[in-house]
Amino acid sequence: MWDIIRNAPFGRLLHLLSGGRLARYREEEANFEVPAGYIDTTKSSRPGATGEQTMADIEGSNNKPGPVIGWYGEDDSENPYNWSFGKKLWVAMLLFVYTTGNTKIMETYGVSSIVASLGLTLYVLACGIGPMLFSPLSEIPAVGRTVPYITTYFVFVVLCVPMALVDNIAGILVLRFLLGFFGSPCLATAGASYGDFYGPIEMPYVIALWGGGATLGPALGPLVAGFAVQAKGWRWSSGELLWLSAPIFILMFFTMPETSSDTILYRQAQRLRKRTGHTDLKAESEIRQAKMSPREVTFNAVIKPWQIKALDPAVLFSTLYNALTYGIYYSFFESFPLVYSDMYGFDLGQLGLAFLSVLCGLNVAVVLLCSYFYFIAPRQLGKLDPVQPEVRIWPGLFATWLILIGLYIFAWTATPSIHYLVSLAGIAISMCGVFIITQCMLIYLPFTYPRYAGSLFAANGFARSIFAGTSILFARPMFDDIEISGGDAARGL
Repeated sequence: MWDIIRNAPFGRLLHLLSGGRLARYREEEANFEVPAGYIDTTKSSRPGATGEQTMADIEGSNNKPGPVIGWYGEDDSENPYNWSFGKKLWVAMLLFVYTTGNTKIMETYGVSSIVASLGLTLYVLACGIGPMLFSPLSEIPAVGRTVPYITTYFVFVVLCVPMALVDNIAGILVLRFLLGFFGSPCLATAGASYGDFYGPIEMPYVIALWGGGATLGPALGPLVAGFAVQAKGWRWSSGELLWLSAPIFILMFFTMPETSSDTILYRQAQRLRKRTGHTDLKAESEIRQAKMSPREVTFNAVIKPWQIKALDPAVLFSTLYNALTYGIYYSFFESFPLVYSDMYGFDLGQLGLAFLSVLCGLNVAVVLLCSYFYFIAPRQLGKLDPVQPEVRIWPGLFATWLILIGLYIFAWTATPSIHYLVSLAGIAISMCGVFIITQCMLIYLPFTYPRYAGSLFAANGFARSIFAGTSILFARPMFDDIEISGGDAARGL
């Protein structure tokens, strides 16, 4: 456990303030010895690799360089792929709670005013804009994953205080946007973080569970907040958000270690230079970073993911289709008050219970997807060499029909003459399809261009947010004009 705390923001801060006397790393211990031949043999910093590779190989020059350091061996415990099962599980759970907790700000679903819809739209759009900045930053070795997580989440927690106290519409809208912006890293970078320490076999299961947490927030938010708002007013729901996010921040501050191999090796090279006096020791990631200019960082953050999408039609289509399913997902919620409050007479608390249908659909989807990964995928993928990224979206071919089936069930049974459980079943079926398709896309993307996984996740999230945010605004007028049956039938076309 101390190893986790030492590598967490608290441990790094303790190390900095004590001048290196506390929370020491292994290279700083008195009994540490550099492995025999380690400095004399140049190595690649590719995770787990011990093959030889000179700095000249990386830079494409004929200059005589110093050694490019890597891990101390195949079983180096600092390599995230070699972390113990318990450490991986702990970090995975932190990211899961972080993701689920942040998305619970969606508790305002079910509020039927245009202003509430605008506030939600601003939040969703900000969730797409934030990763365009923070995800590429997390890929810079000197920054890493943890720094953007902690700094943005601290601001998020602080903003929860004025959100619970603000008493004017303009303030609410501004704070909604800022909360979405600073709460966004978990929605994009967390997927890349899982890839730092889980291999291709475990990743599908992990992404499925993480995606479940990200999608779970909008479903549980109205359930948790509905009765509170009904009894105590809307400010009480903002207080709930603060009570939830503050403990998560404290937990991450003390126990969230760095997961990026590039950043870990970058810091290891700094310590080795100080320990050995070999000032020419460098990590491969350090060499790449030295070449990075602000222009290149900006290019990788803003242009590169869209350049990939423009030049790779498969990636572009996956982004657009994923965005479309998210638009359907979010616009679905705008019909809930019209159906269950106006038609069936649900109060605000009972309306929150209707969102349990979303939870049921998600649970079924997770079970189906994990069953596929365990029982079918090994035989299916085992016949392929190499395994192409497109193979991983195979479950989505079947799930896409679930969206249509669920939409039509909901559209034609959302009437007082039919029991509300039937329409709730349609919601569950549709949400099952949305979740499986989304997870297939999230699993597909990092295998297409691994180096730009974080940026691709961010661009994908931005596209989803644009579709989802605009869907929130046009969904209510659409349902008012052509009614629930016509609106959902139109969405299913």
